[in-house]
Amino acid sequence: MGRLFGTDGVRGIANKELTPELAFNLGKAGAAVLSKGGSRPVFVIGKDTRLSGDMLENALTAGILAVGGHVIKVGVIPTPAIAYLVKRYGADAGVVISASHNPYEYNGIKFFNGEGFKLDDKIEEKIEDIIIAGIDSKMHGTGEAVGKCLDAGDDAHGLYIDFLADTFEGNLEGLKIVLDCANGAAYETAPAVYKKLGAEVITIGCEPDGININDNIGSTHPEKLQETVVKTQADLGLAYDGDADRLIVVDEKGRVIDGDKTMCICAKMLKDEGLLEGNKVTATVMSNIGFHKYINEVIGADVDVTAVGDRYVLESMRETGCVLGGEQSGHIIFLNYTTTGDGTLSSLQFVKAVRNSGKKASELSDEIEIFPQVLVNAKVANENKNDYLKDKEIQDFIEQVEKEMEGSGRVLIRPSGTEPLVRVMIEGADVEKIQTLAQELADMISEKYL
Repeated sequence: MGRLFGTDGVRGIANKELTPELAFNLGKAGAAVLSKGGSRPVFVIGKDTRLSGDMLENALTAGILAVGGHVIKVGVIPTPAIAYLVKRYGADAGVVISASHNPYEYNGIKFFNGEGFKLDDKIEEKIEDIIIAGIDSKMHGTGEAVGKCLDAGDDAHGLYIDFLADTFEGNLEGLKIVLDCANGAAYETAPAVYKKLGAEVITIGCEPDGININDNIGSTHPEKLQETVVKTQADLGLAYDGDADRLIVVDEKGRVIDGDKTMCICAKMLKDEGLLEGNKVTATVMSNIGFHKYINEVIGADVDVTAVGDRYVLESMRETGCVLGGEQSGHIIFLNYTTTGDGTLSSLQFVKAVRNSGKKASELSDEIEIFPQVLVNAKVANENKNDYLKDKEIQDFIEQVEKEMEGSGRVLIRPSGTEPLVRVMIEGADVEKIQTLAQELADMISEKYL
């Protein structure tokens, strides 16, 4: 068996790769590792709308209960709600059953610690080691030693909705907003928050049936949202992914505002309010050069750059005290409010930035110049994926390309984490030119290392 945890929990095709047996063992091993001094750990479990969610939830729960842990089930709810509720309930850990933006046949299991942060790599490794080694992590308890499901008490959805509403000052009366919830976990909570704040709400992607999550809808497929915003003459469109930790915005003209632009607009708001701690924003290596220019030259702030993945963004933010960070994909973290990406919270902050500016979303978006990006995959032998790093001819070619673009473009090469590919990305003003250069560089890498 290979390693189980990826960059965002354990994922796979439900009932084939992510089986009930694996979910049961994750529950047992997780409860054994997270128990403190022999105490019974309490887990908060939530899920998205996938058909396989019930199966995995019950298997996971059985594993936790079998070794004496307790479980609080809160049903279909966004991933960031679990990060909030685990602290609210004083639980030891939270678990989300979701495969985020992936198709419905996939599912995943990811853990949060008692502070609402994703588990540290070392703790994940301990859980993995127990399962991979086939160790019975703890003898099944009998009698009073068996765990039980606890009552959530206060309405979990209501607590989360109230938390979100409290992050927004004032109300949204007079604002017409289209919400696209991807037929996923936010289909109840996001509309409830916006209605509570007084907005006129139009919804799409709010009729989950277990198999239509992310199906040509949501943050990865904003076309229907763009059409609906224009047709209804709405002020904004807001799209989330299946577990609602990402946000993609559509302006009143039906144009997409990606995560880079959203962070720029929110960073300016925080800077104007004196709340941009450390005068910096955290982003990954994939963020557009236009993002860097806006943050550096317009706002007068710095950018901390991390590897791709929200967990690396968060690690950096916690080290530096930065309060805003995220990715192009719309996974944005407002660390002064929460411990993980939250699509609904991010959208509220964006709406606040638009309202405070006195401008329309399109006007704010047009102030940010995003440079075209071209991505070409170079096929290589798996064992050669990192050899380009020491290849002088390739490094010289990259240096030459970046000199030609004179600060208005860049080259980024990185090996795929899952496939025998090296991804070549070039940014620049001239699309035809960067397409030619990217293909030339990809061909060079393939010829040398396939």
